[in-house]
Amino acid sequence: QVQLVESGGGLVQPGGSLRLSCTASGDFFGTYAMGWYRQAPGKQRELVAVRSRDEKSEYSDSVKGRFTISRDYLKSTVYLQMNSLKPEDTAVYYCNIKRTGTVRYEYWGQGTQVTVSS
Repeated sequence: QVQLVESGGGLVQPGGSLRLSCTASGDFFGTYAMGWYRQAPGKQRELVAVRSRDEKSEYSDSVKGRFTISRDYLKSTVYLQMNSLKPEDTAVYYCNIKRTGTVRYEYWGQGTQVTVSS
């Protein structure tokens, strides 16, 4: 059983900042990618940012230069610092942990709401 617990969502004005956190616990092992996805009403879930197994960061074009992903491997925790937030960033943000290769697994968090509105 693997659990991903997210925190840090909320309501913020345009131009503001939020920091999301996600901590994984349970039966998983080895190296893995951790990342953030989001889903706005009526839209498909999309990648926001991911930290790969070898600690490389990848961002969607819509958040490049505004969001920063980081990870504490020892704490099994990933963070998403979101700056210069826009109304179009409003969505439910989901944490993801994924390992590919011979031993594979993928788990999702329950999601945390981010609302950007004045």
